Amino acid sequence: MLSKRVSHIKPAPTLALTAKVNQLKNQGVDVIGFGAGEPDFDTPEFVKEACIKALKEGKTKYSPSAGILPLREAISEKLLKENGVDYKPSEIVVTAGAKMALYLVFTTILEEGDEVLLPCPYWVTYPEQIILCGAKPKEIILSEEKQFVLTAEDILPHITKRTKALILNSPSNPTGAVIPEEEMRKIADICLEHNIFIISDECYEAFVYDDEKFVSPASFSKEVREITFTVNAFSKTYSMTGWRIGYVACPEKFAKIIADLNSQTISNATTFAQYGALEAIKNPESKKFIQTMRDAFQRRRDLAYELLSGIPNISVVKPKGAFYIFPNLSFYSAKLGSDLALAEFLLEKGKVAAVPGSAFGRDGYIRISYCVSEDVLSQGILRIEKTLELLKD
Repeated sequence: MLSKRVSHIKPAPTLALTAKVNQLKNQGVDVIGFGAGEPDFDTPEFVKEACIKALKEGKTKYSPSAGILPLREAISEKLLKENGVDYKPSEIVVTAGAKMALYLVFTTILEEGDEVLLPCPYWVTYPEQIILCGAKPKEIILSEEKQFVLTAEDILPHITKRTKALILNSPSNPTGAVIPEEEMRKIADICLEHNIFIISDECYEAFVYDDEKFVSPASFSKEVREITFTVNAFSKTYSMTGWRIGYVACPEKFAKIIADLNSQTISNATTFAQYGALEAIKNPESKKFIQTMRDAFQRRRDLAYELLSGIPNISVVKPKGAFYIFPNLSFYSAKLGSDLALAEFLLEKGKVAAVPGSAFGRDGYIRISYCVSEDVLSQGILRIEKTLELLKD
């Protein structure tokens, strides 16, 4: 008999779709996959070499549950220099990816019956983890007309006596929306006023386009810092998705508990992988690598937006960050009954794989990851257009 806690759990649809695409490709099917939420750039060689060196030097044993001290010191330095937040190494815990960091934060602060404010569309993992911890995700529906940007005005009607935390994900997965600094400050003030924790998922901070600016809410004041959990990872910024190295920075009283949870679950993030992460954060060449990715993603963003905007009966918001675009195909999904049916139709008829918007809480949309070459991106969107033509009548 399964516990009630896990009876609802669903596999991550993005990972499931990627596995299906790989299976089809292995069978020789010419399928274009827009589902993967990971850069198509390889991890930098200097990062891999640092990991190999660590292995050869015997760094294969347990590390402290909070992570090796040099890595936490480097993260502390990075957060101060790049984000304007002063965290001591003892306030930083290295985890097995940002997913684990988030789960440990939820486990630390949530009680049965608590509510977590969840801007929608949302990343697929947030509601699953919240429910696993006995709490309730309370959706804040974001408007396409406002580019899916969360505002302080959106939050206020959803606050109750049970509200425990607010999730911020800027830039956003799946929409690419970026919350402007002025609006972020208003949101932080509301959280302070109502004693609401801020869980700031900053995994896409390196990928912001045009004149937008990334900002960490914990940088606003000491008071905001005290209610904020700053979550990040090496996965996107350094193209290290499979390495599973993330971290959370927060007041020490929480960091100690999170480190203890680490010790009782995974013991520690993989030791030699932490040395690769240390090289990624310290090596000056990383800035060039990140800039190369950012420039490529911005070109692809522009191309995807231009091509999708030319397809009849769809609307699309130009993302300001991350590497996803979230077009509204409700005209077509309505003909098939759901966006899941539409995604299956696109895969079967057009050999294009994209994640249905309902996985992110918004039926009628699809998420397209532009972590593919410009040629593949163009081919894939052309296939989508031709396949949608079959539904016009």
